[in-house]
Amino acid sequence: MAGSTTAERGERQQESSGPPPARRFTPPRLRTIIILAVALVVLAAGSVWVLYGSNWLRVERVSVSGTRILTPAQVREAADVPVGAPLISVDTDAIEARLSRKLPRIDVVDVERSWPHGIGLKVTERTPVLLVQKGQNFVEVDDEGVRFATVSEAPKGVPALELTLSQPGSRAASLRRFDESRLVREAVRIAGAVPAAVAKDARTVKVRSYDDISLELTGGRTVAWGSGEKSAAKARTLTALMKASPDARHFDVSVPTAPASSGS
Repeated sequence: MAGSTTAERGERQQESSGPPPARRFTPPRLRTIIILAVALVVLAAGSVWVLYGSNWLRVERVSVSGTRILTPAQVREAADVPVGAPLISVDTDAIEARLSRKLPRIDVVDVERSWPHGIGLKVTERTPVLLVQKGQNFVEVDDEGVRFATVSEAPKGVPALELTLSQPGSRAASLRRFDESRLVREAVRIAGAVPAAVAKDARTVKVRSYDDISLELTGGRTVAWGSGEKSAAKARTLTALMKASPDARHFDVSVPTAPASSGS
């Protein structure tokens, strides 16, 4: 009987030395869940009120940067930012669209919220590479062919376009294959590719046909460019040619692998 008692004790000791029983998960009380839900609702409502209902985060100022020809006042007027409105509610895409529509001189505009009270308008204006004469005025054209402004005085350093399709039959032949707008785009393409050191001296881009386009520079110098094809190579060749023949008056890069210069 004593042995039996000893065995039972051993079994009880083995059972007591095993891992403790796992605790059961007690779900949060309903009262705690309700308190947390109410707190979240109050927090959300407070955030909405701060953003939309309070006077803490409303538009008070509109700053403009990056203008060259346009004035900040012109940009602010065209942007029509709703001063006094909640800053979070301002439609920046709509402002960008208004500026692009009302002020074609603007190429790119970034509209940014400047917390807590500002809207910033960062403007990049288009740069003319060519002028198209229209009566007594001049139409500015950028390097993408966009006609963005009409001015009464020609800006300095911007060449004028001259269409001189005057050879017998050349005008009709050129216009049958390439309409006038295409020839203008080709001239724009070339004007945008001319090296900066040369562009400042360019006075006229003369178009006789699609593949007969030339530049007239200051000092009676001329550049035969040809078509707008391989313009990057022609620009590099022209730079090297002018350095090699600084006294030349005529440069021909219409075939960039076989350039030529003449006159002095």
